[in-house]
Amino acid sequence: MYNIGIDLGGTNIKVGIVNENYEIVADASVKTNLPRPAEGIADGICEAVDLALKKANITLNDINAVGIGTPGSANRETGEVLYSNNLGFRNTHLGAMLKEKLDKEIYVENDANAAAYGEYLAGGGKGYQNVVVITLGTGVGGGVIIDGKIYTGFNFCGAELGHTVIEYNGRPCTCGRKGCFEAYSSATALITATIKAMEEHKDSKMWEIAGSLDNVDGKTAFDGMRADDATAKQVINEFIQYLGCGLTNMVNIFQPEILLIGGGLCKEGDNLVKPLKEIIANDCYCIDEKLLPKLGICKLGNGAGIIGAAFLCRMHE
Repeated sequence: MYNIGIDLGGTNIKVGIVNENYEIVADASVKTNLPRPAEGIADGICEAVDLALKKANITLNDINAVGIGTPGSANRETGEVLYSNNLGFRNTHLGAMLKEKLDKEIYVENDANAAAYGEYLAGGGKGYQNVVVITLGTGVGGGVIIDGKIYTGFNFCGAELGHTVIEYNGRPCTCGRKGCFEAYSSATALITATIKAMEEHKDSKMWEIAGSLDNVDGKTAFDGMRADDATAKQVINEFIQYLGCGLTNMVNIFQPEILLIGGGLCKEGDNLVKPLKEIIANDCYCIDEKLLPKLGICKLGNGAGIIGAAFLCRMHE
């Protein structure tokens, strides 16, 4: 038997057929085509499911369960998306809609939580029971696994890790607060800091690397650091210090066996991970260095959300 995992995004609906070894054996994608009503999005999901089934040369009779990772807050008990700004969902019974269309048990969870669960099952968190995942992208996302279960709090809104404050009254955040972890440690924050530094230092080698401010990305400052550019080194040092602060907070709150970081910035490897390990080891609350949580990198990439969603049924066993 197989499970279906769905990664519901604002741009694309991605569907994967996943076997019992956590392998995606076939996948398909269709455009989300926002804005449109929830029924239309449900129809798009069914279209992508049909395409993936055909690729795998199987039918719905071969499917055990279907899971969906959605932006926003989702009630895993009812399959209801409580709120998702990007999708225009509020108290939307997405699970019920899809159960009627597919005649399968449908499980709904926040997309970051689903991705964290995927890493726990088959990625960097495999073999551990207590895992925290932090993703560095447009924002700072996260998911928390405690004793093998996704933690969401009593109201299914828990683990908004990017919106913990690391500098009181600091930079404005999209959530409305100031000084959030996300405002300092996302890839977006790094790009913003890089552009600001380049504007202030016209002699920086980052101008040669990027060519123009329009071409600046999360790699620009790291490339500048490798080119021995003082301005780039300062940008990266500040970024890592803030990121280390936020990650240390996560360790102090959850004391996971392993803390995983994901996102494109993690391609920097030891340039990122080594100094972060030192910060966490020096600053975190740990009375025995042998019990210090490990720091690792997510392994599943974009497949984490699909794999995690495919096995959300286990949350109900």
